[in-house]
Amino acid sequence: MAAGGKLEGRHAVVTGAGSGIGAAIARALAAAGAQLTLAGRRREPLEALAAEIGNERVFVAAGFDVTDPKAIEAGLAAAREKFGRISILINNAGEAPSAPFDKTTLDMWSHVMNVDLTGVFNVTQAALPDLKAHGEGARIINIASTAGLTGYAYVSAYCAAKHGVVGLTRALALELAKKGVTVNAVCPGFTDTPIISRSIEEVVAKTGRSREQALAEFVKSNPQGRLVKPEEVADATLWLASPNAASITGQAIAVAGGEIMAG
Repeated sequence: MAAGGKLEGRHAVVTGAGSGIGAAIARALAAAGAQLTLAGRRREPLEALAAEIGNERVFVAAGFDVTDPKAIEAGLAAAREKFGRISILINNAGEAPSAPFDKTTLDMWSHVMNVDLTGVFNVTQAALPDLKAHGEGARIINIASTAGLTGYAYVSAYCAAKHGVVGLTRALALELAKKGVTVNAVCPGFTDTPIISRSIEEVVAKTGRSREQALAEFVKSNPQGRLVKPEEVADATLWLASPNAASITGQAIAVAGGEIMAG
């Protein structure tokens, strides 16, 4: 799926770029020649990734809160000054707290919706004039989840938000189809990221299970019996960003070891 240098000269924005899937996607896009805006709330991990990739090819948009339209506008305006018009948008920022439904507070529900769903709306709407002006070859890629394609217990807010991301992806793909802008979702299964590590630690703390027992709960739904690697999600994203994926739009592509199969 590697795109080689086919993204040379393209300006890609990656939200939630500081670690995990976002950082893996940033590395893959950089290897394909893209100029990058690394967006996130915390500066330190973004600066570390920028140094790894090469600072001259990266703009760090710290303080980039996807729930704050003013912060988004400021970050994207500064990014445009550095690299010009945005032509690839990767909506990756998200959170996944867990709780039984009857213990899911309205504050938790609202927070997950604001970050995981409304955040995609906010950033996409802010970047859309650039993407439409770029036209043919522009890309919107939303990092959703298999939780956007099926249900999981104890993460009702996350499932609802990610189903919303998939629905938004499909609707926007139709609106932009004739403008040369493709819109797709990548839906990872349980992936080896800091979010999963924290979730495993929470299970250990709450249940007294060992880390190995907690991990087994996360991988049991994957027929391959393992966590997905962030680089595998990045590879699928890179393909969707490449010119070779021009006919792929409105899709929700599961990267989950066979857990989800489209019928």
